[in-house]
Amino acid sequence: MIDIRGSEALDRYRFRWPEIVPAALAGAAYILFPDYLVFGASVMVMAMFALSLDLVIGFAGILTLGHGIFFGLGAYASGLATQVGLQEPISVALLGACIAAAAAFLTGPFVLRLRGLRLIMVTLAISSITLEAANKASWLTGGHNGLQNVSFAPILGRFEWSMDGSSSYLYVTFWLALVLIAARCLVCSPFGLALQGIRENEIRMRVIGAPVHVQLVVVYGLSAFIAGLAGALWAETNAFVSLNVLSLDVSIYALAMLILGGIGRLYGAILGAAVYMCVQYFTQELNPSYWMFAIGLLLILVVRFGRGGLLGLLASALRRSSDRGAPT
Repeated sequence: MIDIRGSEALDRYRFRWPEIVPAALAGAAYILFPDYLVFGASVMVMAMFALSLDLVIGFAGILTLGHGIFFGLGAYASGLATQVGLQEPISVALLGACIAAAAAFLTGPFVLRLRGLRLIMVTLAISSITLEAANKASWLTGGHNGLQNVSFAPILGRFEWSMDGSSSYLYVTFWLALVLIAARCLVCSPFGLALQGIRENEIRMRVIGAPVHVQLVVVYGLSAFIAGLAGALWAETNAFVSLNVLSLDVSIYALAMLILGGIGRLYGAILGAAVYMCVQYFTQELNPSYWMFAIGLLLILVVRFGRGGLLGLLASALRRSSDRGAPT
């Protein structure tokens, strides 16, 4: 039996001390930028969603444009739960995540038999159909008006949802940290290595007897769970759910965040989401018409001059710096 414990593919995702930096930055932002905590919570939610997309695209090689469906399902499940009296935020968030995962496990065995362009087009079609169905079912979803009167009980029965966003910021940060730890455990496990093998050479993995289809369905369902959780947290922190959570734009924005930060790196999703949303927010402050130009220009520069997104650029810069400082 081959020992994979010392595998370079697994060792890449072992814990290292620089990983403390994101947690330190999140804590510093809470202290230094109290006026932007509502915005910060939104960044955390989108980082979680981008991370869920990274699991299927960056590690399993599943090319999809329909991942926003699971984000929307989680958001609507959370919002609808409040309409029937279920307002405890943690259980509602888990409910939204479970419903999104159930949808992925039901559709995954059929959708994931496709590859490449066919998979992209089918997931795109499913996304469009889901959005139109939600629009038509206005008696359930509220249609273009969205779900009104979405409110949740205090977190853990003690912490109220404050107007300044302090409670929601800490709440979402906790969930993101939990999801990141779980995702790291997943990708540095033998299952994570198998996913990378499928991404690199699916035929070879089938030849050696790996249950490729089952493994793809499993990671598809797990990523949908995280996406649904992100959608539920979006509903909880915004106290409103609209059809926008099911739009194709959600999937495209998350993909852009991944490309910006670095696909297949986990932390690339977090960095990409933070940079993307900050550029969008502050560009809109200057001129609401040109934020897409700023994002597009940034993406072009990163793709042109950096391999592996912003994290790849940072790693290359650190490597060159250490090489210059090394004794000859």
